[in-house]
Amino acid sequence: MKPIRFVLGNIILFLDFIFSPTGIKRLDEHQDRVDAETASLCVYELEMCPFCVKVRRAIKRLSLKIELKDVLEPKNQTELMAGGKKDQVPCLRITQADGSVQWMYESSAIIAHLEQHFSSVI
Repeated sequence: MKPIRFVLGNIILFLDFIFSPTGIKRLDEHQDRVDAETASLCVYELEMCPFCVKVRRAIKRLSLKIELKDVLEPKNQTELMAGGKKDQVPCLRITQADGSVQWMYESSAIIAHLEQHFSSVI
């Protein structure tokens, strides 16, 4: 099973590279505002996971600067398990202004959240 995942994962990464989405263009002051808002976001992911690729493509399409953390690194895996309590990727960590943290799973929910908050800022 691992060899099949490895081959399919590399095919997905290759196709993502070839057909990479173009980011939206914003006025500099709007992009600065978006960058400030996304500073409180972090995505825990695996490079070859197709659902993580889907989220990364949405991040690129929306021209967002969101920190990506690979859960193959033990420190990142520990953070995910300590905070989110689930060993599942992709996971979006949202740190609120008051310091509270929300953990969002499921690629479709993450993309919907990002589009709702950032697609209309041009």
